[in-house]
Amino acid sequence: MTVAGRTVLLAGATSPSGLAIARALIGAGARVIAVGRDRGKLDALAAAAHPAVDASADAARGSIRVESCSLTNEAEVAALATRLADDGEHIDGLVPLVGGWRGGGGLAGQTEEDYRALEQAFTAVRVTSRAFDADLRASEAGRFAIISSTAVARPLAGGANYAAVKAASESWTRAVAQGFAKAARDAEQPLRAAAVVLRVRGLDDAIDRVAAQLVELWDVDAAEVNDRIIDLA
Repeated sequence: MTVAGRTVLLAGATSPSGLAIARALIGAGARVIAVGRDRGKLDALAAAAHPAVDASADAARGSIRVESCSLTNEAEVAALATRLADDGEHIDGLVPLVGGWRGGGGLAGQTEEDYRALEQAFTAVRVTSRAFDADLRASEAGRFAIISSTAVARPLAGGANYAAVKAASESWTRAVAQGFAKAARDAEQPLRAAAVVLRVRGLDDAIDRVAAQLVELWDVDAAEVNDRIIDLA
């Protein structure tokens, strides 16, 4: 198995990390569906993702589709899932990339405003994983992966809001993994879907490793990676 020919949805793809991951997936022959709120940024992402594929005549040529959607709005995400299904798109991979950082000031500096802003990342994880759960379970090789932080294992007072949101996202992802395993067990079928946590110290310094690891999730059996926390720090 490889990621070639698979369809991977990047939820919140307009950041530099989204571009790097899209390029890696497209270069490996995947079809990327890049989702975000800003259509202009999405179009720029699509244009920037293709030169990396065209640079090598031997590269497997993937493709990219862009979709505008608020990833914290359950109704909009449900409509997106329906629209993609109506178009014949079957999602094999889902990577929520909604994120950001706010912190500092010790515990007293952890404001509610900052927490609510960071909480949107967890909301996107929950909303998108529910919307595409059936697709991932139906896939021959479904993969759900989040990018977390080593702060979960070593939280600091000045980053308590951030670590709490990442910890919640990890817990949710492990619940997704248990759901995949239970569904396969109940159906007396081999496990084909996996949910994985990738931990980094800082995404900017690890994005190439993250992109490569995401591509490689399809190179191994689901049972080997389901409910795993992979430390890329």
